[in-house]
Amino acid sequence: MVFACQADSFLVEFSSKVVSCEEAELKVVSNGKKTTVKGYEVVLEDTILFPEGGGQPCDTGSLDGVPVLQVTRRGAQAVHFVAAPLAVGAAVRQRLDWGRRLDHMQQHSGQHLISAIAEIEFGYATSSWWLGEEVSYIELDTQSVKKEEMDRMEEIVNEKIRAATPVTVKVFEEGDPQLTADRARGLPEDHVGPVRVVTIQGVESNMCCGTHVSNLSQLQAIKLLHAEKGKKNKTNLHFLAGGRVLGALDRCLGRERQLTGVLKGGPSEHVLLADKLQKTLKMCNKNLQTVLKDLAVLEAEKLKRLNPSPKFYMLHRREADSDFMSIFINEVGNQSALLFLTVGDDKGAGQMVLHGEPSAVSALGPRICSVLGGRGAGKGPKFQAKVSNLGNRSEAEELIRKFFEETRDQ
Repeated sequence: MVFACQADSFLVEFSSKVVSCEEAELKVVSNGKKTTVKGYEVVLEDTILFPEGGGQPCDTGSLDGVPVLQVTRRGAQAVHFVAAPLAVGAAVRQRLDWGRRLDHMQQHSGQHLISAIAEIEFGYATSSWWLGEEVSYIELDTQSVKKEEMDRMEEIVNEKIRAATPVTVKVFEEGDPQLTADRARGLPEDHVGPVRVVTIQGVESNMCCGTHVSNLSQLQAIKLLHAEKGKKNKTNLHFLAGGRVLGALDRCLGRERQLTGVLKGGPSEHVLLADKLQKTLKMCNKNLQTVLKDLAVLEAEKLKRLNPSPKFYMLHRREADSDFMSIFINEVGNQSALLFLTVGDDKGAGQMVLHGEPSAVSALGPRICSVLGGRGAGKGPKFQAKVSNLGNRSEAEELIRKFFEETRDQ
């Protein structure tokens, strides 16, 4: 069956009778979690809401104001999943989410055009494609695509767009000899009925079930982003078409304005200023590490001068790192004091090390780690961990004091 959305991809409203409505469940992903939604599967006599297929996601919209969450094709039927039931036999008003449809039309017709030019110019056949939410890609049957080849493809496809090349759709009955002359990757196993052939005038004809523009000028522009290695010696060519090109340009200009404010220089100087900033930061980090190393040595000397030597010693440095703690421990040497060292945000995340007599470390390490909200491990004289709440250092220090008080009393 050729649906109304395939006969006229520009229909945004349509009325059709309900053929069936049955209770069903739909598995969806929300905020990265899979959930099950209860609802109804509705089949209509005809529909302007495209069911997913041919690499193109389904349309969204509404039936008499009830949101359509998904549309799938089962043989000759389009099945609409909705949250509320609709009466069988009733005529319902379909409304299409035109923004989503136009975007999908631009990406799908853009894919046909790019695939055709890739094969005509370089002999790179398309084995599959993916219409992503932000960026789409075409899987080409080649191990690589050179930069100059991408540039040539982009030049040609945009020439076709500027020439306002017509795009037509014809419907053929199964078995029509004309179908053998049209390039295709094959039809779904459950396909029944007429076959649609999409033709870009003077470029290619291809069997396809998706929705398409009627003229390449409606694509506005195509931008080839990059090519990357795919599976089985193939290459994925990423692209944007239509409104996505303008959207990407708008985001790039927004970031450019932000960088101008941060770097205190215009776009033409951004790379130079960022490189200068990186070099300055690298030098500052190097100087900081030198200072921290000297500081660790001085802190260790301060501990070694204490008389009498303490049973435990606590030290926190917000700006330091694990190297600082290691240097401090090495400089202290074989002192008998139990060392409790922390670095990082005074109230937030950081690192801890407990170093000293093995029995004390094994007894206190896991408990202190728990108090600081961390995960760690220890062996012999050392327990170390990444922690999330250094604001609880005072509680950890109290555990150490009580441990030594109890040891003294025994």
